[in-house]
Amino acid sequence: MENHSALCSRTRQSIGRRAFLKTSVLAAGAASFGFPAIVRAQNLNEKLNIALIGTGGRGAGNLGGVASENITVLCDVCEKNLEGIARHFPKARKERDFRRVYDHPQEFDAVVVSTTEHTHAFATLPALQLGKHVYCEKPLTHGIWEARVIREAAANANVATQMGTQIHAESNYRRVVELIQTGAIGAVGEVHVWVSRAWGWHGSEEAAREANDIVLVQDRPPETHPVPQTLDWDLWLGPAPARPFNDVYVPGPKWYRWWDFGSGTMSDLGSHFIDLPFWALDLDYPLTVEAEGPPPHPELAPASMHVAFEYGARSERAPLKLHWYQGRNKPRIWEEGGIPQWENGILFLGEKGMLLSDYGKHVLLPEDRFADFQRPDPFIPESLGHHAEWLHACKTGAPTTCNFAYSGLLTEANHLGNVAYRLGKKLEWDSEALRCPNAPEADPLIRREYRAPWKLI
Repeated sequence: MENHSALCSRTRQSIGRRAFLKTSVLAAGAASFGFPAIVRAQNLNEKLNIALIGTGGRGAGNLGGVASENITVLCDVCEKNLEGIARHFPKARKERDFRRVYDHPQEFDAVVVSTTEHTHAFATLPALQLGKHVYCEKPLTHGIWEARVIREAAANANVATQMGTQIHAESNYRRVVELIQTGAIGAVGEVHVWVSRAWGWHGSEEAAREANDIVLVQDRPPETHPVPQTLDWDLWLGPAPARPFNDVYVPGPKWYRWWDFGSGTMSDLGSHFIDLPFWALDLDYPLTVEAEGPPPHPELAPASMHVAFEYGARSERAPLKLHWYQGRNKPRIWEEGGIPQWENGILFLGEKGMLLSDYGKHVLLPEDRFADFQRPDPFIPESLGHHAEWLHACKTGAPTTCNFAYSGLLTEANHLGNVAYRLGKKLEWDSEALRCPNAPEADPLIRREYRAPWKLI
């Protein structure tokens, strides 16, 4: 695996103002600068052949974004999900095991991965190795080492990639990035990000009920439930440790609470909300990470916690502290009424003021100080749409804004927050070595062992 500095010099795509303008100018001619031969559609009206891995839940949603193309392969471990979609695409090849999708790579140009988190990397890597374009749901991978593997594979493949952070394509985030990068509130030294979702380990049943969490799980259930006839449970488990089936894991987002299958709210909603400061401030690797919350549970991700990341100064960016809060945890300034008490938010603290944003709106604070503020002319082009942007990139070689070079970094940082929480100590991070020098016990959480015969590389 190549070192961090070499990787960054080849692959990292800053989405700041100058970089974005540069990539926009080059986009029209990108296909002639070595974009792989797999690009079929020199005519934008020509359709891509797409393999859809995961057809239920987010898979059905992602299908809506790419249904304009030819769906040639469908895959799902749940026969009910598979057949429900397959009736609309009678000519598509059907598979239960996503590894079999790649037995006939000539049938597709691009792959959409919408499986559960613990199999994202396993479904994505073969596509990259075959030179196929990939759209993968967030978080990109189940862990830090997997994120690095996928990011490097994408760099070598030189194909169109996109992680499913759909809100990134909306106008609101773009206007916030422009304000931050043009110095509307001055140099930013602190960011607070919070979400109110409270799913997972609460520490007590009382706390779970207070949070209105419908899955009141306190430990791994000992009971074995009958496996649904339409579900291949062994394939669903994939590389995760074996365990008897229980309906506390599926269907829907129940699995997301369990460390073996997901990473909880930190990596899930963090992909959406931390995306904004990551983009606006051109972040990469934190120097240190620490976390607090209920006592770590060996099986379950926490419902509530607080994570603090420290980033060093770089080029035009000052040193930065980024705080993440989930569930019942909120920033002190929010608790004391110093800002509007939005349910979810991203607060930038700058030398000249504050900027508060959520998915669809933002405000400069204090409002009276910015009453006569003149906003910069927009310089980040509007997106074609999150899926449309990726499809256009597949056909032309144009850039995408949530490519794996960018989203791989975001995913690594978010997963590191979970590692700090699970170990209960402040971690120093060596991004090049992919380890915590002060916590060798983090190694199994950075790169976990897989159930035989599953291997990623």
